[in-house]
Amino acid sequence: MRRRDFRPPDGYPNLDFPCPAAASRSPRFTTHLMSDMESTRFANHFLIAMPNLADPNFSQTVTLVCEHNEQGALGIVINRPTDLKLTDLVEHLEIEQGMPVPEDVTVYSGGPVQMDHGFVLHQPLGSWESTLVIHADLGLTTSRDIITATVSGNGPERQLIALGYAGWAPGQLEREIADNAWLTVPNDPDIVFSLPSSKRWHAAAGKLGIDLNLIDGSAGHA
Repeated sequence: MRRRDFRPPDGYPNLDFPCPAAASRSPRFTTHLMSDMESTRFANHFLIAMPNLADPNFSQTVTLVCEHNEQGALGIVINRPTDLKLTDLVEHLEIEQGMPVPEDVTVYSGGPVQMDHGFVLHQPLGSWESTLVIHADLGLTTSRDIITATVSGNGPERQLIALGYAGWAPGQLEREIADNAWLTVPNDPDIVFSLPSSKRWHAAAGKLGIDLNLIDGSAGHA
């Protein structure tokens, strides 16, 4: 996986957005390793929460796994809109606007970890200061320059802005998948960037031919 100066989770300073109540949350990590799945990698896959997943952070969510290796996994929840808009982010970052900022661009809750930090999923990759290349022309950027470009009309053609991320310790994601907490399916950028957020959970499962209204939670990954 190619990187462009992508910082580890504890070092994302450029898109800081204060949200004190949320920022105090911390992930619950386990360290269980599954020998039969340790070679499986789910980067650039959707994690589709099973209907019986009760964790309020992930109930009825779709998470795009951006990186998955022996050190764990990092993903962005793509269907949890917040009340914040891009205009709020621009105001906080004190970015000079080259043109009017669209007022309908929603900021998403990307996960329960470091919810005062910003992340931008985008297509195409472009050239930014701090980007993780997820796959082909899909990237995750944490540097301020991508927001500056967006408000100047030079940002990526497709993007999803989020605060916070979902994180898993080594072996944790594999264990959760084996325990049938998630369905997995390769990423579909049209679901991320084109569908209304309220339809993404069902649409992602639909790629597997599954109707989540009928599933009982006993199925596993694909």
